[in-house]
Amino acid sequence: MRLLLGTKFKTPFSFSPRHYCISTLAPARQNTTPPCPRTSSALLPSAPPRLPSTHRKHHQHISHRTMATSASQAPVLKKPVRLACIQLASGPDKAANLAHARAKVLEASRAPHSADIVVLPECFNSPYGCDYFPSYAETLLPSPPTPEQSPSFHALSEMAREAGVYLVGGSIPELGPSPSSSSSPPSSEGGADGKQKYYNTSLTFSPEGTLLATHRKVHLFDIDIPGGITFRESDVLSPGNKLTVIDLPEYGRIAVAICYDIRFPELATIAARGSPAAGGETAGDEPGCFALIYPGAFNLTTGPLHWKLLAQARAVDNQLYVAVCSPARDTSATYHAWGHSLVADPMARVLVELEDKEGIAVAELTGDKIAETRKGIPLGGQRRFDVYPDISKGKIRFDE
Repeated sequence: MRLLLGTKFKTPFSFSPRHYCISTLAPARQNTTPPCPRTSSALLPSAPPRLPSTHRKHHQHISHRTMATSASQAPVLKKPVRLACIQLASGPDKAANLAHARAKVLEASRAPHSADIVVLPECFNSPYGCDYFPSYAETLLPSPPTPEQSPSFHALSEMAREAGVYLVGGSIPELGPSPSSSSSPPSSEGGADGKQKYYNTSLTFSPEGTLLATHRKVHLFDIDIPGGITFRESDVLSPGNKLTVIDLPEYGRIAVAICYDIRFPELATIAARGSPAAGGETAGDEPGCFALIYPGAFNLTTGPLHWKLLAQARAVDNQLYVAVCSPARDTSATYHAWGHSLVADPMARVLVELEDKEGIAVAELTGDKIAETRKGIPLGGQRRFDVYPDISKGKIRFDE
């Protein structure tokens, strides 16, 4: 039976930023001390319904240089935006996983959540693990795939359109082009060695259901912690080869990466810095990203040690918002996710955090908070590129 969307409300821009979290099975843990005097944990008040928006295809490949520092430059985040992380459990039934994700995306889009950007977790359509990647993998190229080639692609597109939100579709296992049909270099799609390629891939869609960007996990999860966990994604998966920045015209830019990518600050640093205007020479004419978004599935060894720490580190290093979205923990599964989806602000304050059960975490992001942080701690104008290199001027790939 088709669900009907409820009326979606937005907060007038004069309201102070607020955050809250609604969990379906367990309450979220929130800071008892508000991040700042203007912040409240109260539910967002009702406001006039959001009108339908019109968008173009907004995935842009941009060459970043230095972080904007002048008050005269365009704001990094043009107006407040609500971001929701959906922490859900996935089982072996792909169709059931997709239906469950749809229900939660629609829930996140409605009052009192009223999210504008919705994020799903890593491998939301399947169990997570090297044993599962090949059997759940879907063909995404050439794009758009057919519904038979990628039911998840079409389900995500329809979720975004039906809910009227920007949807960062967690990640799904991707089946690369077959060695015999690929015309790409072996290192990219890899047909020369005769082996089939698989990727851990995130798809982002517009409120009209248009694909805006594809991000293949760049850094594969290969670790061996004695007495903890051993895992090698590279036994099955191939890495992506680009940084992914996406333009959301009415808000600004976001960067999307996956799980283990968060441990590599270079991706975040480049995404956070502005770029020259088209054809211009002056750095910083265009703002960098207002948020870094990481669907991820940390485990019970690295999760309690590093999950929140890394989110806060990327936020404070780059003075922007960071959202990390995990699957819910399923102790009956072969891989136990840490959970604890959260959003950190530019001062590294955790605005909202779930526990390990299913739930929806919502935070309101504002450009004022980014500007206030960068004015008070003006890192952008204090960097010493005469002492060390500016990595945003290195060789950066925005295409596979």
